[in-house]
Amino acid sequence: MNQHLTKNPEKLLLSIFALLLFFNFSTAAQPLITAQSTSCIGKDSTLFQITLRGETYPFDHADYGLYIPEVDTIRGVLVLQHGCGMEQFGITRPYDVQYQSFAGKWHLAILETALYGNCSGWKDAHSGSADALLKALDELGKLSGHDELRLAPWLLWGHSGGGYWVLSMIQAFPERTLAAFCYSPAWEIPNGKFPATVKDIPVFIRHAGAGEAPNGGTNCCWASSAGAFNALRKLDAPASVAYTAGQNHNFSFVRHMAIPFYEAALKQRLPTGIQTALKPLDRNRSWLGDTLTHAVFKESTYTGSKETLCLLPDSITAVKWQEYVNTGNVADNTPPPAPYDLQVNGVKDSVELSWKADADIESGIKRFNIYRNGAHIGRFPASGTYQTFDTNGDNTIPKLLPGMKFRIAMTEFGAPAAMTKAIISIRTVNNFDWESEETKILLDFHLLKSQ
Repeated sequence: MNQHLTKNPEKLLLSIFALLLFFNFSTAAQPLITAQSTSCIGKDSTLFQITLRGETYPFDHADYGLYIPEVDTIRGVLVLQHGCGMEQFGITRPYDVQYQSFAGKWHLAILETALYGNCSGWKDAHSGSADALLKALDELGKLSGHDELRLAPWLLWGHSGGGYWVLSMIQAFPERTLAAFCYSPAWEIPNGKFPATVKDIPVFIRHAGAGEAPNGGTNCCWASSAGAFNALRKLDAPASVAYTAGQNHNFSFVRHMAIPFYEAALKQRLPTGIQTALKPLDRNRSWLGDTLTHAVFKESTYTGSKETLCLLPDSITAVKWQEYVNTGNVADNTPPPAPYDLQVNGVKDSVELSWKADADIESGIKRFNIYRNGAHIGRFPASGTYQTFDTNGDNTIPKLLPGMKFRIAMTEFGAPAAMTKAIISIRTVNNFDWESEETKILLDFHLLKSQ
């Protein structure tokens, strides 16, 4: 130590104080990151969560939850941004089995945010919230061993203030946005207009009409939706808008429309490599939707003015858009995949069934029906729904799921003399009450007793 300072204790204290100030100022701008990795109920998957803090960010702190399916390479990221004040629900959708099935099919990661602080601070991408997202993806790429997260394209989803954030993100990152879904976006168009660089991005905007602004204001949210749609269509961008009558700002079955919309975009725009440019939509496959009459037309054969019409990626999306604006929902008319890996074990005076199941991408899992020799003997869970979502912020209910197990008392099989063999089967039921094909197993009581 400098001897001159040791002889002058006041100067020594001032020097130490100066060093402490230097250390604090030099680190204050650096984000503080905490991370955790947990097993996630689901098929061959992992969930990671990190928290960011830092003076350069427009929030007190932010949680980012990531779901990674068991795939070699992540090809895209579904980014789910809540609305103003909705951070209270925390991270739920990476645990959602419906989103997990969607992610597994397309080799996507699921990233949900929880930004704690006033949304007027983070709602614009340029506020620092976009930088935080990029930092989170970088850190989560390191944690998960999927460095490609740093470069993978995005499917953006946002509600209310999060919808505004999505619109600002497509302005800031048009080359990285594969598709965007805005659920009642708040406020006016970020910066008043869109650059021509957004013209290839499929954008779907939902609103609930004038009921979203009961006091006559324009911030929330039907006027914002109409303004964004009109601005995008003037650029000939593939934008669509849906008014769901009878619903409101915090009530809509948006998930049932968002997933098929994303799938249509993925089919046409997803590149073969992470660093490859996104593909434009094939306009020979595009359809148009009239917001007044709800009629749909193939774009290549339509001869009228197109600027005020929705431009949808394909015929399937056009039919679902038509159903959504007419009914407020999109029905699933197909059965879910059947359960698999059904196992039977004897446990004291009962038989325990265990199995696995992939969720229906269109409508998730409502319950499982259990049968013995073709007769219905029970359901799992015993009451309620296995997993669903709320119609406000699309949050997953419940977040944590019980293991897929069901016990049958031996007494239910009849007298001991009659207990030789039985066929046990199980079927998945989706949230539109379609039942899957059965998965069955032959239950041999003699073998159970010998175990």
